[in-house]
Amino acid sequence: MKNKIKLFACDVDGVLTDGSITYSDNGVSAVEIKSFNSKDGLGLALLHKKGIKTAFITARTSEAVKRRASELHIDHVCQGVSDKGQVLKELMDLYKVSSSEVAYVGDDLPDLPALLLSGFPCCPADAVEEVKKVCKYVSSFNGGRGAIRQICDMVRG
Repeated sequence: MKNKIKLFACDVDGVLTDGSITYSDNGVSAVEIKSFNSKDGLGLALLHKKGIKTAFITARTSEAVKRRASELHIDHVCQGVSDKGQVLKELMDLYKVSSSEVAYVGDDLPDLPALLLSGFPCCPADAVEEVKKVCKYVSSFNGGRGAIRQICDMVRG
């Protein structure tokens, strides 16, 4: 598994974050606030450095996600996605990679189509049971608390 992954994709809420959604009122409109784990970020940056393509695939749309992806040099940020499996398939076609060359990390039911398409489906420790059942690897860490770093380190070898 180690050196054959060429595309690493993941959900955001519940995977890169703990799943909390916080709003702050700046007097004009509500601003969404997300907390990201710095160790998870370094794990993703190290994958990028190794030449592994990276993608965020999320149902929500957030400027915070866009900014974090930019900081980490994530290759693709797909927001507002209703069919994560379809988007992952499009990325696989773009990079000409097979399922066995794809790792996907998700935590909830909307991630199932992408997880089932991936050759190395993974999830955080606090993922829902339906997701855990289809994953080849369940991190010992919760989403937003080091799960991505642990999985990135496995993928890097």
